[in-house]
Amino acid sequence: MGEMRQEPAAPTTNDGAPATPKQSEARSPAMPGKGRRALVWGLVVVASLITFVSILTLWVDRQMLDDDNWNQSSEELIQDPAVQDALSIFLVNQLYDNVDVEQALAQKLPPGLQGLAGPAAGALRQPATNAVGVILQRPRVQQAWLKSSALAHEKLINVLENKTGRGISTGNGVVTLDLSALVAELGLDLGVPQSALDRLPPDAGQFTLMKSDQLSAAQNGFQVLKALSVWLLVLVLVMYGLAIYLARGFRRRTLRNVGWAFVVVGLLVIIVRRLLGNYIVDAIAAPGYELVGHHAWLISTSILGEIGRSTILYGLVGMLGAVLAGPTRAATGLRRRLAPTLNDQPEIAWGAVGGAFLLLVLWGGTHALRHWWGIILLGGLLALGVVALRRQTLEEATAAEAAPAAAPSSLTAAVAARFGAGQKRSPADEIATLNDLRASGAISEEEYERGKALALR
Repeated sequence: MGEMRQEPAAPTTNDGAPATPKQSEARSPAMPGKGRRALVWGLVVVASLITFVSILTLWVDRQMLDDDNWNQSSEELIQDPAVQDALSIFLVNQLYDNVDVEQALAQKLPPGLQGLAGPAAGALRQPATNAVGVILQRPRVQQAWLKSSALAHEKLINVLENKTGRGISTGNGVVTLDLSALVAELGLDLGVPQSALDRLPPDAGQFTLMKSDQLSAAQNGFQVLKALSVWLLVLVLVMYGLAIYLARGFRRRTLRNVGWAFVVVGLLVIIVRRLLGNYIVDAIAAPGYELVGHHAWLISTSILGEIGRSTILYGLVGMLGAVLAGPTRAATGLRRRLAPTLNDQPEIAWGAVGGAFLLLVLWGGTHALRHWWGIILLGGLLALGVVALRRQTLEEATAAEAAPAAAPSSLTAAVAARFGAGQKRSPADEIATLNDLRASGAISEEEYERGKALALR
């Protein structure tokens, strides 16, 4: 007698009833357990927190420590009307505080009119303030501002790196923004003699950017920042990549969650930029200078805002990719329309995607799209997305070809597993059963419609 083969038992629930396909799938060893899901969630959450810190370090590195970005911010500052108004008041105050304008005017008046020098000096103060706004629009004066700002930035970097440089003998000095040249320019326009301007004190028209008692903490922070600005970004990419790799069985949902995390972090950066700016300006701005403080903060944090908006954009792109690969009716319909081109004419699909990416690079709307490493990284991620989408449309096309023959038997098995085989049911009972199966996810919308048609025959 030949050996009798025993068929594997059908999956059942705890009470002995046949298990539905969804219940069987939930206990499949291929599905991830709670421990792996928790690990993936933990990686996404921690990586998102590190992303926020990384964005702050990138902003300081790119805007505060980069020469080109510092000079660009300085140019935007000197061209801002609110900054020009505040700078006008500061320069006029510096001139009147350090030069005896009344005496300088008296020297130019005839002896009989020298008594008018005092009223004239007072009357000239407000017109002088208004005139400085015009003076600050002159290219030569703006270049003097930019030169002073660039020199202050050079001193700042030298101090932070504990080096020597122009205007600083050791790495332990005071960093100032010297606007004495603008004060002298204003004095000449008001008719103050050059001899009086030559006696201006060395600190006339100077802003103190950093004091000596702040240097040690600033130098230590600078060294930490230089290391974190690069390695934090690498760590973030590794952690997100590891989370997606470990999310076998729910990678699409994990990609969607990563996209959401990017959007939330980007929004948080923009909100913090506003709130922190309000706090800093209110804390350090002198009375009457709050408006210019806000303008200066927005200009000096423009790159932080750009990073926040770029992070939101990248997150939305990731979420769109996850939705496109999902089971929704809109996504499946769109994949069905794209399938003929992706599956049968991939060169057209690659050409369209490559052309769109080239337009994005030419636009250069984000920092990454303006640098080779960002172009390579984003291009590689886009290529992986196209490959994954094409593989999915190929699998769905193969399944669709086999579906007509397999659908009736799988549908019958699902109904039998739910309510037992061999039971006589009315069309209404069968349609109600099909509704329950569709609601539980055991059958698809197409299977529900086919089953409903069979029940009504």
